[in-house]
Amino acid sequence: MSKFKKLTTNLFLIKNFIQLFICLGIGLLVPPKTYSWGFFGHRYINYHSVFLLPPEMISFYKMNIQYLEDHSVDPDKRRYAIPEEAPRHYIDMDQYGKFPFLDLPKRWNEAVDKFSEDTLHAHGIAPWWIMIMQNRLKKAFIQKNKNEILKLSAEIGHYIADVHVPLHASSNHNGQKTDQLGIHGFWESRLPELYAESEYDLFIGKATFIENQLNFIWDRIYESANASDSVLKIEKVLSLRTPSHKRFNYEDRNGVLMRQFSTLYANRYHDSLKGMVERRMAASIYAISSFWYSAWVEAGQPSLSDMGKGNSDSASNKEMELLQFYWLGNRIIGRSCTN
Repeated sequence: MSKFKKLTTNLFLIKNFIQLFICLGIGLLVPPKTYSWGFFGHRYINYHSVFLLPPEMISFYKMNIQYLEDHSVDPDKRRYAIPEEAPRHYIDMDQYGKFPFLDLPKRWNEAVDKFSEDTLHAHGIAPWWIMIMQNRLKKAFIQKNKNEILKLSAEIGHYIADVHVPLHASSNHNGQKTDQLGIHGFWESRLPELYAESEYDLFIGKATFIENQLNFIWDRIYESANASDSVLKIEKVLSLRTPSHKRFNYEDRNGVLMRQFSTLYANRYHDSLKGMVERRMAASIYAISSFWYSAWVEAGQPSLSDMGKGNSDSASNKEMELLQFYWLGNRIIGRSCTN
């Protein structure tokens, strides 16, 4: 082998080694992007929500089920694009006292009068944003605007699922106040990924009409707030009994080596929660399907049989491209589940 060829070969190997080192370093040192329920969880929840719908709706929703899955995560991607998005995903109930949270009015105007709009946005506006989305969905049904029906159905599914996550109702949303960083993604992403498909029963009956949707959502938030202490305390006790090398391991995720909670530790935590994740996921599915159904009923039960599959227009495609761009290239704006 000539000296030139040998040198070229060595440089090629060194370059590849450096690239591998950088990739591994990034994978080991930078936590993965995490989201409410995770991408898997939101897609899984929206998918199962379709099957609770009545015959008059299910054909249209099943025909577009791939869209409802794919776009269930758009609200999380939007958190990388606009600062107004983050507070729509949570509400820190512990900032308003203790259950039954009598100091916090359920209606937006009354809450603004008491606490100011800035304060409400600082601690999250999830229940009120869900009602805005629900009214938009009802209007889309009235207009028989199939693209808007699908877009709003996919996205309201995300927000409703979020308020069923206990840590979305707590200011200690990622255990940052109790030395439990990472518990947010552990509870809502890691556990569903490990157990939902193999262990959870999520075919849970039928959607029903919800007359007072605002009260319904507040009840789900109260449940989440009451469960948040258990989410944190159970993991804290378990962590003190488990050495670090058994709590964490490194696993390949989409070609990148990531440090995460081990399967062994996840099994123990999941068992200690006694079905909580499955119950909250099932409740999410029922709530989403029932909100879709309620919007349709309130719109006069328009026929969906002639709508067919949705077709994105150029404006919708541009919006999706921008969301993808911001998600891939930017840091999250506002509250993150990793800090």
